[in-house]
Amino acid sequence: MARILSLTLNPALDLTVQLARLEPGAVNRSQAMLTHAAGKGVNVAQVLADLGHQVTVGGFLGADNPQAFDALIARRGFVDAFIRVPGETRSNIKIAEHDGRVTDINAPGPQVSAQAQEAMLEQLTRIAPCHDVVVVAGSLPRGVSPQWLYALLQHLKALGLKVALDTSGEALRAGLQAAPWLIKPNTEELADALDCPADTPAQQAQAAKRLHAQGVEHVVVSQGAEGVNWFTANGAFHATPPRVTVASTVGAGDSLLAGMLHGLLVQDSAHTTLARATAIAAMAVTQIGFGISDDAHLARLESGVQVRPLTEQ
Repeated sequence: MARILSLTLNPALDLTVQLARLEPGAVNRSQAMLTHAAGKGVNVAQVLADLGHQVTVGGFLGADNPQAFDALIARRGFVDAFIRVPGETRSNIKIAEHDGRVTDINAPGPQVSAQAQEAMLEQLTRIAPCHDVVVVAGSLPRGVSPQWLYALLQHLKALGLKVALDTSGEALRAGLQAAPWLIKPNTEELADALDCPADTPAQQAQAAKRLHAQGVEHVVVSQGAEGVNWFTANGAFHATPPRVTVASTVGAGDSLLAGMLHGLLVQDSAHTTLARATAIAAMAVTQIGFGISDDAHLARLESGVQVRPLTEQ
């Protein structure tokens, strides 16, 4: 299997509160509360580990509350490449209702100094070349600019790495200028980054054509329950997921990204890559937490995924 470096520049402790229905302005009594060491790159790493890959995790981690991350890294057998910074890693609150709706309250994260950013670049220069792919996922912490993200991606590419990018807003706009190997926006993120409509397959195909011309090889557009569109220079494909009971949509996109990377790295067919990745994402929404919890269940979900070529281009 591959060696993968997964960077989460702004990790989070996710506090997931489960309740029947959120009543704003009233006293709400939760049915369960779960805390996870998380952040998009951390979530991706857990799925990749379940798929058999060796994973190094990194980013900027608050020095005052690392316990949950230290425990996860030890339990999962990750290589720890986090740069510790003063302060606390942010806490994000996820309110998960029975109908699958999730309300997010996300904190900004610690302030990251120029010295910490330089330390990360120096560390990546040492450790990154022994990896096959690097994932850069999630938002930017305070002190880290979109321009620095662009420089980071360029640096990783100069080290000979394929870069998979999953972010949004100004960070995605800046990151696209570095022409990463793979991106995984949703429709709104793609439209915002390119200032163009991206609701239909034809509109997404036009956006992907622009990105291919810039050097982006794989454009994976997630659309929730409507499925996934995958655009490559050699063809485009759509996957429709099976119907599942939704517990939480948190981590579904991260699971999809991990599944896509797995298929590409082991050189599976386009059909198998997209079907498995879509099934992994479908499994993710049925659970609270991250990872592949049941191989037999995953196989059943994969058999229910419908993959077809996209011709609406």
